[in-house]
Amino acid sequence: MTASILVVDDEPAIQDILTWALSAEGYRVATAGSGEEALARVEEEDFDVIVTDIVMPGLDGLEVLERSRVLSPRAAVIVMTAYAALDTAITALRRGASDYLEKPFSVDLLKERVQRLLQYRETLWKDRLVQRAMQPRPAGSLVGESDAIRALHEQIMLAARTPSNVLITGESGVGKELVARGVHAEGARHDAAFVAINCGAIPEALLESQLFGHVRGAFTTAVQANQGLFVAANQGTLFLDEIGEMPLPLQVKLLRVIEDKSVLPVGGTKPLPVDTRIIASTNRDLEREVEAGRFREDLFYRLNVVHLAVPPLRERRGDIPVLVDHLVHRLNAKLGTHCLGVERAALWSLIGRPWKGNVRELENVLERAIVLGGNDLISMRDLSAEPATGQGAPPQNLRGAVRRFERQHLMEVLAATQSDKRKAARVLGISLASLYRKIRGEDDEPGPDSERT
Repeated sequence: MTASILVVDDEPAIQDILTWALSAEGYRVATAGSGEEALARVEEEDFDVIVTDIVMPGLDGLEVLERSRVLSPRAAVIVMTAYAALDTAITALRRGASDYLEKPFSVDLLKERVQRLLQYRETLWKDRLVQRAMQPRPAGSLVGESDAIRALHEQIMLAARTPSNVLITGESGVGKELVARGVHAEGARHDAAFVAINCGAIPEALLESQLFGHVRGAFTTAVQANQGLFVAANQGTLFLDEIGEMPLPLQVKLLRVIEDKSVLPVGGTKPLPVDTRIIASTNRDLEREVEAGRFREDLFYRLNVVHLAVPPLRERRGDIPVLVDHLVHRLNAKLGTHCLGVERAALWSLIGRPWKGNVRELENVLERAIVLGGNDLISMRDLSAEPATGQGAPPQNLRGAVRRFERQHLMEVLAATQSDKRKAARVLGISLASLYRKIRGEDDEPGPDSERT
């Protein structure tokens, strides 16, 4: 990928000379005539190297250095000074500069310093990726650094301190079981069993036997007794995934277990005492299911003592880079591969996708890219191969199709401009503010019910 360089100097002639010299090496060069303009550019775009003069009107080079390290920590900074004062260069290096050049200097020396810094950064970056890939990660941890995930972590810790039943809600693929395992792991029952069952994946008759157990001879195929999952999870946690799929007759029996703290095996006559914490999850709106008569109201209130809502991936796009890193590490262990991560343009593309399948869909996309790409880094080309759908994608209304195309085109332009938002806005023919709104997923257009003139 072509490296991007920002040249900061209040003299246009210096800007022109350095731009010409660095562009000739194949670098993408942007310029700024002041410290204020430089920081505005850094806020809009990620640069690999910043070359800045020290003495400038307004914000000087040292201030540009300090603030750019906050705005773009990965950027290497080279400071230029026309004063042969060693203490100025030492001050810059102490504040985080990667190198310095004393004016006047040759363009060949600048090219050499820039190339050396970029090579060093590339080696260091790959080494860090390898180290991070080798670090063990908690198997059941919820990954993310967004405010939504931080708040959810706090709620998990609070829920773990009590023995109360928990209801976890969220779309398919958001990680509801990870939340359940987190509550169990942080609670007093962490040394006991965590038993999970999908209530929507098992036929009613078999589900009853799986949950409550059965005695030998209770039915034709019951050649031996089965203690059931409630007993297996005694003193621990039973996770009832997709509880909204449970048939009404079994809901009645589940309610009895909660109230009596005992289970009656199928075909049995003697209840067995159990002390099992229940954590249930669903992607349905259980209150609406109650209103429709498909879910018992009394059971809903018994389960919904503590409610944890897991946000969809599209509402926490800032977590996608750390999620990608975590999932690539996990997929390497699963596939026996050595993928180091995702290129910047490809990461921008991932951040911009709708992710209707949430984290599960993201993992599938990454696995396909690793398997079919076979490269150290996942590129845009690796992400472009979509899986065959057989029947094709379901039809969308015109507005949805237009928005999907617009989003895809926007991300392709950002990738092509190396995330230069100002340039991308010019290519797209929209304002910079409008571009930011579209990146955040906000709609510039009036809604379908709005009046149009």
